[in-house]
Amino acid sequence: MSFKSDLAGHLGRQAFAQVPKLAPIIVSGAIDAIMNQAITGVAKLPGAKDAAGRYLQRAHGDADLAIRRARMDHVAMAGGQGFITNLGGIVTAVVALPANFTGLLTVESRLVAIVAHLRGYDIDDPRVRCAMTMCLLGPGKVADMIKGGDLPTTPLGVASAPVTDQVLQRQISTRVFETLVSGLGGKRAVAFIGKRVPVIGGAVGAASDGYETTRIANYACAQFVSRRSKVTVVVDDTDAQPADQPSA
Repeated sequence: MSFKSDLAGHLGRQAFAQVPKLAPIIVSGAIDAIMNQAITGVAKLPGAKDAAGRYLQRAHGDADLAIRRARMDHVAMAGGQGFITNLGGIVTAVVALPANFTGLLTVESRLVAIVAHLRGYDIDDPRVRCAMTMCLLGPGKVADMIKGGDLPTTPLGVASAPVTDQVLQRQISTRVFETLVSGLGGKRAVAFIGKRVPVIGGAVGAASDGYETTRIANYACAQFVSRRSKVTVVVDDTDAQPADQPSA
């Protein structure tokens, strides 16, 4: 019974990892759907623009302070495995991907979008969205892809490009998928430990997701250099609820 279960799980993971090669257009659409959910909002979690406005308001117009607070809140979200799984389940209904995968990707996409918005970029612009998706790869992967000729330039260069490259967007979305799927190997090891020592397994998983989210946030901050000295985003200040929390 155990052998059959392990075999089924292995085959399932293998099939999941082959999705980008079999249907890159579907994968690209799935990643785009997650990014869109992060920007417009999902369930009770406000969208990136609304959250950015609230962070900015509470930071009294200091965009850098607003970004630092957003980063801390989203790292905490990434470390909250239950929150991530529940959020992912909602997005999964749209893109049919595993819950933790989509939940974590939604949180990281939302944080990158908040950074870009507060730095003065139009996050509805396809070029900027492509650049935001690139940030999800992290600096190492992007540098390797540029060196290998798979990418023409950095996220900043893509965001500032004169035209939108749909082929590039699809390629980046597929690579994001592949990169995150490869990271599931480490998470499986954590889950294995967690079955025997739940506290350790959960702590390691939370630390791993938190670290990755911090790394991506730092990269987004480095790439989306400020285009304006101050962002003016008006929101209703009657809601005293923290910017990072789902609305009631």
